[in-house]
Amino acid sequence: MLSALTRAFRTPDLRKKLLFTLGIIALFRLGSVLPTPGVNAENVAKALEQAQAGELGNIYGMVQLFSGGALLKLSVFALGIMPYITASIILQLLTVVIPRLEALKKEGQAGTAKITQYTRYLTVGLAVLQSTAFVALARSGQLFQNSADLPVLLNDDVFTVVTMVITMTAGTAVIMWLGELITDRGVGNGMSILIFTQIIAVFPSELMNIYRAKGPFTFVVVMIVGIFMVAAVVFVEQAQRRIPVQYAKRMVGRRMYGGTSTYIPLKVNQAGIIPVIFASSLLYLPQLVVTLFANSTEPNVVVEWIAQHLATGDTPVYMITFFALIVFFTYFYVSITFNPVEVADNMKKYGGFIPGIRPGRPTAEYLNYVLTRLTAPGSLYLGAISMIPIFALALAGASQNFPFGGTSILIMVGVGLDTVKQIESQLQQRNYEGFLR
Repeated sequence: MLSALTRAFRTPDLRKKLLFTLGIIALFRLGSVLPTPGVNAENVAKALEQAQAGELGNIYGMVQLFSGGALLKLSVFALGIMPYITASIILQLLTVVIPRLEALKKEGQAGTAKITQYTRYLTVGLAVLQSTAFVALARSGQLFQNSADLPVLLNDDVFTVVTMVITMTAGTAVIMWLGELITDRGVGNGMSILIFTQIIAVFPSELMNIYRAKGPFTFVVVMIVGIFMVAAVVFVEQAQRRIPVQYAKRMVGRRMYGGTSTYIPLKVNQAGIIPVIFASSLLYLPQLVVTLFANSTEPNVVVEWIAQHLATGDTPVYMITFFALIVFFTYFYVSITFNPVEVADNMKKYGGFIPGIRPGRPTAEYLNYVLTRLTAPGSLYLGAISMIPIFALALAGASQNFPFGGTSILIMVGVGLDTVKQIESQLQQRNYEGFLR
């Protein structure tokens, strides 16, 4: 990997792309620490210190992760990339349900451009809702626990609130633009690079917190476990089942077409990180219920049970529910993103077949058989990786943003591998040595 980066910086046009990407990342991080107009930065820093010394609530944990710690600082880019991720997931699910979106998806580049435009509109709408919610929490003093005596807003009038909402929403729109700039003029997928940047940004502080709280021995153990986890995730993320496909020869005029062999790559983790996001988002609902109804005058048995078993991540009921949701959403997401019938029909249309399997319905049944059994270890792997921070919290008292494990390590490894592959492919286009090496 280091040799690939060295050769990339020696190539002029690729060096420009890498420097452009690094410049966008620096600008992105600047917006993540720049306070929103109307925020008392000094009180926010004190309140954040007090909250970290105690226990941060889970209700905005995923957004805090994808914002790189910018959410609780109430910065311009406080919402991070989370509204865009949510909008993308919603549009992807609606594509299966709404025939119009499914037709757009099949139109090729023009249809994809329209779906992307709808995603942008939905992202702005979600950003307005999320920024309004977080500004309202900051205004009422509920954004930080045990810090009611530290007002985080300079003024709580309507003008200040509206200005903050507009600024945070505009920040989300700028993040989308920066991601598209990286995709067009830089290296790698822009949105993935920004997510990777936000997660990496909180990594040093989390490691330092472990070192200060648990001492050098625990820190070394965590680093060793982290290296092992990265190696295991790389191994599983690269694993795939290759289904061989043969295309029959056919004569068109005087030319012979077809006769080639290829394969369909089915990854062990075909769903990626989406099932973990689904499960985490769904388990925020019980915590929201407790937050809204825990202070009511009349005690509720259901609310008390939820507060006892589902409001925190260190209970057996929460762990079992979280693991089961990840397994369920893995099968659900794979079933809507990979359609064996559609793949079999396309293969049949272009004269392709799997050796030993008849085209058409038998091919679709075979693909479904392989995919179902391949998804089983993938779902268990996702559940096991996602449970690591919860076990660390329950057994060792670690932070809820435990660096090695869960969503963070899956995204870091996945984006890192994809970016390095793109750099190497561009190097091969410019410095192909062939048989001369």
